[in-house]
Amino acid sequence: MKGVKRAIVLVASLNAFAAAQAADTYAIDPVHTQVLFFVNHLGYSNSQGEFLKFDGSYRFHPADWGGASVNVTIDTASLSMNDDAWDKHLKSPDFFNVEKYPQMSFRSTKVEKIGDNTGRIDGELTLLGVTKPVTLDVRFNKAAEFPTNKKFKSGFSATTTIKRSEWGLSYGVPFGIGDDVDIRLEVEGFRQ
Repeated sequence: MKGVKRAIVLVASLNAFAAAQAADTYAIDPVHTQVLFFVNHLGYSNSQGEFLKFDGSYRFHPADWGGASVNVTIDTASLSMNDDAWDKHLKSPDFFNVEKYPQMSFRSTKVEKIGDNTGRIDGELTLLGVTKPVTLDVRFNKAAEFPTNKKFKSGFSATTTIKRSEWGLSYGVPFGIGDDVDIRLEVEGFRQ
């Protein structure tokens, strides 16, 4: 009977250890993470912009995508189109209104694995004071010790398309500036 009790205690301990390992916390590496967007510019091209300042973390373990989560805040004034005049206009009340809304945020509500290294992240995007659901298609790229500093790191690529007018970003719609915004995220994070 003592052997059975020991086995039960051992199994319970292993289960508790596995649960604790199910989702590691990662801090987003701002140097190796890009928050990019693309929008049609009067039919001539799909112009690229990016946000340069953001903060956030995610929880992830390759064996348990269901236990994953994401929480990110983006500084809207860090927007860059690589042109001062364009940046100024996009930061104005016509678009991001950065003085009134200095941040946007994304918080996941569900993460699920779809393929070997692919999944879907359902969440809520808050922009201009409006919160709406967004789904990201995500690819898990790698998790390993980083060669230069020996810290454990993981990396992902994610994409989605939103209609900006649903958040009140309707300047230029439908008169040439696209309503559909393609978002591309390249994310790396260090395990905490």
